Amino acid sequence: MRAVDFFDPAVGGGSMLDNAGAGGGEPLNVIISGLSSADVLSDTGIVNYARAIGFSTECFGVHLGDPQSANLGDGNGFVNQTIELRQDFGDPDVGTCLESLVGGNHFRVYRQNGPTANSGALFLARSQSHTIAPNGYNVGRDRLSSSAIGTKSFGSVTYTTVGKNLTGLLLPGATGVNHGIATDGITTLLTVTIN
Repeated sequence: MRAVDFFDPAVGGGSMLDNAGAGGGEPLNVIISGLSSADVLSDTGIVNYARAIGFSTECFGVHLGDPQSANLGDGNGFVNQTIELRQDFGDPDVGTCLESLVGGNHFRVYRQNGPTANSGALFLARSQSHTIAPNGYNVGRDRLSSSAIGTKSFGSVTYTTVGKNLTGLLLPGATGVNHGIATDGITTLLTVTIN
């Protein structure tokens, strides 16, 4: 177990917006706490947890679009996303092919593990639809949170997730946000425990 939920990226010169390329960023509007069970915070663990809440790896392992990067203020500077997970429409094997074609929920994962702020927390950039629907960042965050909170299981692993909303990390509004879509400034913190 880590000692903290996460470190505020801004304190270490980072940002709660990733770098999406074209001058804007997607909000890192969900954080999986560093106080979560250690196995959840590993690369294989986050994939299994994602499958428990309706997401999976990309269609046949093929990534559409360029990876994005984020600076979590942990001393690592800008680092490419660890993984991108997509809504699986009820089929963890091939359901993400449909998401890649028609859009839906997806999230990018960034790990805060640098030498100056090693919380182990996972910062998620959440959005809804490839074209980013109006209010899509808020909607994507809320849908992921509602799918996650409570008790879920996959692959013989059972998870209990509790969540709380935080303000003060993200600025409300559209300044610096990809596609110019305003956010409400809320970040949801999820703490995930393996039962």
